[in-house]
Amino acid sequence: MIDQMDEPDQIASHLARNLAALRHVRGQTQDALAKTAGVPRSTIANLESGEGNPSLAVLVKVAGALGVPIDELLASPRARVRKWSAADIAAQHPGGGITLRPLVPEPSPNELLNIMDFAPGANLRGTPHLSGTREYFTCLEGSVVIYVSGDRHELSTGDVLAFPGNLPHAYQNASQTAAARGISIVVLAKAES
Repeated sequence: MIDQMDEPDQIASHLARNLAALRHVRGQTQDALAKTAGVPRSTIANLESGEGNPSLAVLVKVAGALGVPIDELLASPRARVRKWSAADIAAQHPGGGITLRPLVPEPSPNELLNIMDFAPGANLRGTPHLSGTREYFTCLEGSVVIYVSGDRHELSTGDVLAFPGNLPHAYQNASQTAAARGISIVVLAKAES
């Protein structure tokens, strides 16, 4: 929300900072944003430098291209904080004595981030991903065996295994008596258009 006490220079500064941050978060160049908004690239550059004095029509176009309301472009700094309780984060139980829980509860378009809890002796066959996908597994507690294309890799607490995610793979708790835990990070390959 715009503070009524903000001076025009402060609003221009807020616009410059917010516009650049929103554009970077979306992975857009100034040129790409300008094309989407239907304005010259120099307009975006001027707004991000704090030198622009945009019309309402330009603000509407730029906000629309970014998918945000105009007041988000002009708002004074505020922290975007959100807390999730453990109960808010849905766990998945794919079977085999495994529980998967998202490490990051917000969508992450290029990664799958999960905490994996293994009951004693639990095992799970991994789902192969697109060629070019890379998986990283960090053993947090206990001992986990990961099979990749038939090769056996035993990990103890603190060990990390990286492997191509498109190959057949499986996870197994090496202990029949103690639970194990790890973090799985899958960096997805981009599908070809």
